[in-house]
Amino acid sequence: MRVCLQRVLTASVTVDSKVVGEIQHGLLLLTGVGHDDTADIVDKMAAKVVNLRIFSDSDGKFNLSLLDTKGGALVVSQFTLYADAHKGRRPSYIDAARPETASPLCDRFAQQLEQLGIAPVQTGIFGADMDVALVNDGPVTIWLDSDDVL
Repeated sequence: MRVCLQRVLTASVTVDSKVVGEIQHGLLLLTGVGHDDTADIVDKMAAKVVNLRIFSDSDGKFNLSLLDTKGGALVVSQFTLYADAHKGRRPSYIDAARPETASPLCDRFAQQLEQLGIAPVQTGIFGADMDVALVNDGPVTIWLDSDDVL
């Protein structure tokens, strides 16, 4: 599983000119699922995300987590996080899980964030052509790969 997390002041997802997910202060979580990902991996990644200390305390130090700041989360599925551009000019997405596997795991990721105490948790629409808007806070952008962090 791969998650590109961005600390945001605001973020939204629009599909067919309709806003389908929106948060204020919190994290935009671009989420990719790979072939070998399981519910256990998703649960561990959710716990990692909510407890990652990337928000500033009163001294300006990164000592606070999403839970500490009571921020929201916007989960956007993004299979392109598994792009392999080593050869040629057209990336391969062979390492991304098929939709029938990835969709329920993305849903589980959002559900786990809620169960761990994040509110609100919003999502895009799996497989849709989405317009994502954000105001990056910091900017702070962090790449998490379950192969590296779990």
